[in-house]
Amino acid sequence: EASGDKLAKEEMLSMIRHGANHIFASKDSDITDEDIDAILEKGEKKTAEIREKLEKLGEGTLRNFTLDTNDYSVYQFQGEDYREKQKMNTVAWIEPPKRERKANYAVDAYFREALRVSEPRAPKAPRPPKQPNVQDFQFFPPRLFELLDKEIYHYRKTVSYKVPKNPDLGADAVKVMREEQKQIDEAEPLTEEELAEKEELLQQGFTNWNRRDFQQFIKANEKYGREDYENISKEVEGKTPEEVIEYANVFWERYSELTDSDKIIAQIEKGEQRIQRKQDIKRALDAKIKPYRAPFHQLRIQYGTNKGKNYTEEEDRFLVCMLHQLGFDRDMVYEELKAAIRRAPQFRFDWFVKSRTASELQRRCNTLITLIERENQELEEKEQQSKKKPGPKAGIARGPGKRPAPVMNDTSNKKAKVK
Repeated sequence: EASGDKLAKEEMLSMIRHGANHIFASKDSDITDEDIDAILEKGEKKTAEIREKLEKLGEGTLRNFTLDTNDYSVYQFQGEDYREKQKMNTVAWIEPPKRERKANYAVDAYFREALRVSEPRAPKAPRPPKQPNVQDFQFFPPRLFELLDKEIYHYRKTVSYKVPKNPDLGADAVKVMREEQKQIDEAEPLTEEELAEKEELLQQGFTNWNRRDFQQFIKANEKYGREDYENISKEVEGKTPEEVIEYANVFWERYSELTDSDKIIAQIEKGEQRIQRKQDIKRALDAKIKPYRAPFHQLRIQYGTNKGKNYTEEEDRFLVCMLHQLGFDRDMVYEELKAAIRRAPQFRFDWFVKSRTASELQRRCNTLITLIERENQELEEKEQQSKKKPGPKAGIARGPGKRPAPVMNDTSNKKAKVK
């Protein structure tokens, strides 16, 4: 029954083609050839009219071109103009006040100005117009500064300068003001002998050293240490090794006369500590690698609980040995270590260690150096303890409560055997 309900292929085609043959075979039609000619003629006339109209249009007409449509507005809907309704429902706009922008947002500067004492700051004292420019790092004789101060006080006396009260000194302001004013009032001009002495003393300082040379000298001492004159002289441009050595001898004798002497010495000592640290690490690497004939294959590192999960023992061994081979104290050693890892054949497919940056390799090497130093320290402590323990004396039995065994000569034994 189910198969009887379905249509056969021939029945479906007959339904689709029903009446088609009759339509194609019929010759009766409402549209004739004359009607088609009339339609084409009407289209040609309309095309000619449009073309003639476009030819009459000029440039001015194109500027005022409009579409032939009625004026409609989006505000009009079903005969109502909603533009007027919107104006009636709007609330008056209240404009907020303009923001006042402050020129300075520094809180410290604001409170410093707000809490400033009304008393003005003391003006700068006058100086002689032709006084030489003397710097503290040029290390002139102390006598020169005495003569220059005497000359300054006499000049202030000639211009009738009155020392003002300095509010920054607090309770001692009046006392300091009176003492300085007394020095000005009692000042005397330089004698001819003192003027000649001043000119002579001006030639005794390091006049050919400027601020730039001094800064290069300080940075070189920080980088190489105070005793490496050869490298220091290379850093100071335009100065021979003899000039640098001469300046260094005076500098270390009179550095306390500098304005920022504590800061400068702390900077140099900090650099020397870094140099000493590099030397300690180099000695630790030498002591670790020296016992092995083939350290790239035989080196063993005592990790303890600090092995980690990322680096293998083979990678750590290569890092330590190559760092020792390249030189730990070099500037670009970790960049060279990175290049050496990429050239190593055993790491051709080790993408983890090949993709490490120079800073990551440096952190890993610092961890390994700490482990090596700890291992070396433990070995030194064991050696010291073994040296402190006294060894067993000759002729003393090791067992408890036993007497020392008698020492017999070989000659007595031989005589006993002969008898």
